[in-house]
Amino acid sequence: MEDLLNFLAAAKTQYHAVRKLKEMLDKEGFKELNEEETYELNPLEKYYIIRNSSSIMAFKTPKNINDTYLKIVASHTDSPTLKVKPNNKLILDQYSSLNVEVYGGPIYSSFFDRPLSLAGRAYIKKNDKILETLVDFDSDLLVIPNECIHFNREVNSGKNYNAQIDLIPLLGNKDADLNKMLAANLKVREDDILSFDLQVYNRYRGSIIGANKEYFMAPQIDNLESAYLTLKGFLDGNDDEALNIYVSFDNEEVGSRTKQGAGSGFMSTNLVRIFKALGALDDALDKSIARGLLVSCDNAHAVHPNDLGKTDKLNKVYMNEGIVIKYNANQAYTTDAMSSAVLKRIFELNNIKYQEFTNRSDVRGGSTLGAISTQMVSIPSVDIGLAQLAMHSACETAGVYDAKILESGMKAFYDTKIKKEKNCYNIK
Repeated sequence: MEDLLNFLAAAKTQYHAVRKLKEMLDKEGFKELNEEETYELNPLEKYYIIRNSSSIMAFKTPKNINDTYLKIVASHTDSPTLKVKPNNKLILDQYSSLNVEVYGGPIYSSFFDRPLSLAGRAYIKKNDKILETLVDFDSDLLVIPNECIHFNREVNSGKNYNAQIDLIPLLGNKDADLNKMLAANLKVREDDILSFDLQVYNRYRGSIIGANKEYFMAPQIDNLESAYLTLKGFLDGNDDEALNIYVSFDNEEVGSRTKQGAGSGFMSTNLVRIFKALGALDDALDKSIARGLLVSCDNAHAVHPNDLGKTDKLNKVYMNEGIVIKYNANQAYTTDAMSSAVLKRIFELNNIKYQEFTNRSDVRGGSTLGAISTQMVSIPSVDIGLAQLAMHSACETAGVYDAKILESGMKAFYDTKIKKEKNCYNIK
């Protein structure tokens, strides 16, 4: 569990998350490929590709590319937050505050009255080059203060927050200047900084709680828990007949409609390149897709102890009760009878605990990257996750024991040989 908490603490933005995932792959001997160059691949080797420093795809090549099938697990690297605007210095009376905008769908109030900081990336000019560098102020730098109850007697009855007014972080007195601070942090001149992507993050490191230490709290459990644990399962799993793929996309929280999102060609175009580099026949990729399975892994909503009525009476899920298989009649989740049957059988054969979830019929719920990914690669798909509380809060809660279950479940998926003949599956 400590390794997961360490990862969550280090992965302050999607850029930092991908850097940590890259380090895990490097340690296991994976070779990095550059999309700007021709791929030179061999059977039974391990590779990875990074796009935009915020999405990552890793794969293990099979022994025979012309008789293979795809096994893919997809997650995402981004989380709801506040993003700093390019022109950001707001002088409000005697205060210097930061002009920010909302990224995704965070729970606004969860960012109030807690130490916050900034991290992300910056682009710097150096002679005739433009260089990317990661940024992390790594200090208790900001606060978004609540208005005192004496000025807002109705605060506990609910408040409609105005993102342009109420979510502005306080940086310091009127002399504080983020651009100067960023230059000092990067040890460059202020005019050497061309641009940046900076996000607010919660400084809370994460900890294990509960009477029996059965839960943990941390920022960005959704969906960095999945990104980390599915990679661990991928690293440990092996099937030399399959093209085993791990992918974690950016920008799921804002619709995936970017060059590095699930709705882009990041996975689909690289699949074409992988098959070509391995000398595949013309129809090899199409056959491997038809034989394959994609597991979309993004967390699920546990029964809330203070709001029991929000969940379906029969299809509700709990923390520490195993992997959640998610269903939705309108295909916000891509799971169907076929894809769930295959995954359930794999779990049964490997003693992996699982549970099943649907929303109440009068609750809309969310969606995730499975449906978007399968628009780009038309492969059978199943949506899963782990049950958690307070999704999209600045600090979320999940089950300690579920972490090992997901890691083991994904190892079992990557280990299992799946043979499909029409509508019949052989699982072994």
